[in-house]
Amino acid sequence: MNSIISFIVVLGLLIFVHEFGHFIIAKLFNVKVLKFSLGFGPKVYGRKYGETEYLISGFPLGGYVKMFGEKPEEDVEPDDADRAFSSKPVWQRFLIVAAGPVSNLLFAVLLFFLIFAIAGIPEPESGTQIGAVTQDSPAEAAGLKDDDIILSINGTETREWQDVSELIRDSNGMEVELSILRGDEVLHLTGTPEMDEIKSIFGEVVGKRFILGISRSTRVIYEKSSLIDSFMAGLAQTWTFIYLTVMGIVKIFQRIVPASELGGPILIAQMAGQQLEAGWINLTYFMGLISINLGILNLLPVPVLDGGHLFFFSLEALRGKPLEQQTQEKFQQFGLFLLISLMIFVFYNDLARIFAKG
Repeated sequence: MNSIISFIVVLGLLIFVHEFGHFIIAKLFNVKVLKFSLGFGPKVYGRKYGETEYLISGFPLGGYVKMFGEKPEEDVEPDDADRAFSSKPVWQRFLIVAAGPVSNLLFAVLLFFLIFAIAGIPEPESGTQIGAVTQDSPAEAAGLKDDDIILSINGTETREWQDVSELIRDSNGMEVELSILRGDEVLHLTGTPEMDEIKSIFGEVVGKRFILGISRSTRVIYEKSSLIDSFMAGLAQTWTFIYLTVMGIVKIFQRIVPASELGGPILIAQMAGQQLEAGWINLTYFMGLISINLGILNLLPVPVLDGGHLFFFSLEALRGKPLEQQTQEKFQQFGLFLLISLMIFVFYNDLARIFAKG
């Protein structure tokens, strides 16, 4: 039940933010908006306020804003011609379409800002507590356990995790003696570091070094901060996730990250439920990350996505005239085929994960 509720909250809010971006900029440029819908397909609920009908539609994985005169070939009454989307300068149409994904990116900044302003900015907990011991590693053979605190290595006091990393790295594979605190007891253990590969967050091998097979505790402390510091931290966090999202897409095309890692609505629902159980901070962080993913993916130059329309508008600005309607329709059909294929693939991945666990 948590998964369903959190999925509806997360996806519904992010779709609303995305479509509201299109809506508000269209209104700013005096484009007549006919429909604002959360979801696709048959109407579940609808009500008209002014010139716009606001809808909740049956298929929840998306939404749309229908604007008057979206296509140049539509019949437009002379009195309303200046309010048609297609009659607007290309730069205005570009901004209206770009406003959706940009709104998702800005919404992520807002979410992270709220977390940092209310809870504080997270900082790794200082110290040398072990978070995890790798199975079949020298550390496991030496008898190290999760939550042990490393007091010294070869007689050298360790105050921060960096001290631990440097002393093990510089051991040149020679046996090291560790003094550790386990509960109220101080123990003296020995282990022999081994050479192992260093991998990036995407699984790429970026070097080698001597390791014991331990990782630091992931516990964090939240330090209170000013509104300005919280906002700057929100910007920095958003930029980090934008970079990782873009690089993740690049690594998939480079076949460094396997396509089997891609997830769809089922995985999002499962993860949203887990984050809800972990607390509001985790759920809000997760929502910010999904908002960034939604924004970046919509900026990809794939026809039917916002990025595809932005690509057509860019060509129009360079050529001084739009692509022929027939050409655009062919590209959009191809883009729709890609999108449907991707949806089927991620659904398959989601189901494969469920059955693999079963």
